[in-house]
Amino acid sequence: MRRVIFNQKGGVGKSSIAVNLAAIAASRGRRVLVVDLDAQCNATQYLLGEIAELEPNIGQFFAQTLSFKLKEKPLSDYIHGTRFSGLDLIPSNPELMEIEQLLESKHKIYKFSAALQALQQNYDEVYIDTPPAFNFYTLSALIAAQTCLIPFDCDAFSRRALYSLLDNIAETQRDHNPDLRVEGIVVNQFQPRASLPQRLVDALREEGQPVLKSTLSSSVIMRESHEKSLPLVHLSPKHKLCEEYAALYDEITV
Repeated sequence: MRRVIFNQKGGVGKSSIAVNLAAIAASRGRRVLVVDLDAQCNATQYLLGEIAELEPNIGQFFAQTLSFKLKEKPLSDYIHGTRFSGLDLIPSNPELMEIEQLLESKHKIYKFSAALQALQQNYDEVYIDTPPAFNFYTLSALIAAQTCLIPFDCDAFSRRALYSLLDNIAETQRDHNPDLRVEGIVVNQFQPRASLPQRLVDALREEGQPVLKSTLSSSVIMRESHEKSLPLVHLSPKHKLCEEYAALYDEITV
């Protein structure tokens, strides 16, 4: 399964969701790969901490496709192991921002999809973390993925942005990847005692939007998880938020 975590709005928890779902999958014996396509490198730092600036990285993978003189290396050459059994990573790099326009002008939009499909025998699940924009890298991820998981953080601005996001996904389905499906909208940083979040979620469900049953609470433990570069399943497997992630994983992998 190739799953992209995507929202055009920043700060909705894309990297946290990608890494924690991947870590849960690996802890259950699955062979898992995380691909960090965000130049901010959040998923990379989450998994690797202070040694996050690794080479080779995904920026170098894309950069090589711009040269006709170099023999392109397969995506497998850019994979690094992590300290977590069964969980591998293709790290990001700020270089992604520098070469984006060149990649667009050279029409390299299908390179990532073809490269990732060549790895499909090596992994049971692939999680692709994306930048907070509908750009070259996000489109590359949507073309490469089988499913899309959309984080939603329960405010009015996020709701309005959601419709544009869904339109972009639908356009990608029509033009590039008819097999792509929206796996669901995952409500993140949910506060059940607050009236606005519940109203927003109820309104989305009434509209027929694919809001998942599992929600993720707001918790300070996530900050600790980031600081220690330990996904929740390794930091505090009995914590409520970790159990919510486990429930989310079970819901989307049924």
